Amino acid sequence: MPSLKDLRNRIASVKATQKITKAMQMVAAAKLRRAQEAAEAARPYSQRMQVVLANIAGAVSDGDDTPRLMTGTGSDDTHLLVVCTAERGLCGGFNSQIARLARDHARRLIADGKQVKILCVGKKGYDILRRDFASHIIDRVDLREVKRVGFVNAQDIARKVIGMFDDDAFDICTLFYSEFKSVISQIPTAQQIIPAAVSAEAEEDGIANAVYDYEPDAETILNDLIPRNISVQIFRALLENTAGEMGAKMTAMDNATRNAGEMIDKLTLNYNRQRQAQITKELIEIISGAEAL
Repeated sequence: MPSLKDLRNRIASVKATQKITKAMQMVAAAKLRRAQEAAEAARPYSQRMQVVLANIAGAVSDGDDTPRLMTGTGSDDTHLLVVCTAERGLCGGFNSQIARLARDHARRLIADGKQVKILCVGKKGYDILRRDFASHIIDRVDLREVKRVGFVNAQDIARKVIGMFDDDAFDICTLFYSEFKSVISQIPTAQQIIPAAVSAEAEEDGIANAVYDYEPDAETILNDLIPRNISVQIFRALLENTAGEMGAKMTAMDNATRNAGEMIDKLTLNYNRQRQAQITKELIEIISGAEAL
C-alpha cells in the first residue's frame, strides 16, 4: 500500500498533467475554428474544379493530344499512395485511421500482384507505415517547420508526384487523408488523382447543364488545368487534415482532462481514507497507553 507521501505526490502529478491537457484542449479549440473555416472554404473551389475538369474531359476524345495525366499510362501495375497525416500525435486515433486505410489498400494491391510505392506526408503516418511497409516508402515530406499550411506546400508535393509520373515511376496515384465532418467525426478518405478521376456527380453537373466552346482548345486547357487540379486536391487534403487533427486533439484532450479529474477524485478518496485510518490508529494507541497507566 502506498504511503501518504506517495499519494500526495501522485495527486500533484496528475493535477499537473490535467493542467497541461486542459491547456492543449484550449489551444486546439482556438486553432480549430480557423482550420475549419479554411477547410470549408476550400471545398467549393475543389468541387468546382472537378466540375470544370469533367466538362472539358467530356468534350475531348481520347487521342494523341489528350494529356497522360487524364488518360493514364494504359496500365495499372504500379501504384503510388500519397498518405497525408499529422506531424504530431496526441489526437486520438486520427493518424492511425488514415494509416489503416492506406495499409489495407496497399495489402489488397500487393495481394493482386501490383507494385506499391508510398509517399508519406507527415511524420506520424511515416512512423506507422514503416513498420510493415518500410521497403515500399520511397520518400517523406516533412511539414513540421510549416506554421500554417499553404497552397505552395501542396504545389511542391504535386510537382514531386507529377515528376515521378513523367518518369514512369507509377501508373496510378491515390491520395489518402481524413475529411473533416465535425469535432468528433473525421472520415478517412481515398481519392484517385492520377489519372484524373471525375466523379459521376461532377460529370453530370458539368456536362448536362451547359455547352462551352474553348479557346485556344480543350487539350491546351487540360495541360494546365490537370496539374493545377492535382495541387488543389492535395491542398484540400492538407486543410481537411489540419481541421480534423485539431478536432481530434480537442476531443482527446477533453477526454484526458476528464479522466485526470476522475483519477484525482479516486486518489484523494484513497488518501483521505488512509489518513483517517492512520489518525484512528494513533488515537487508539494513545488511549490504550493512557488506560494502561
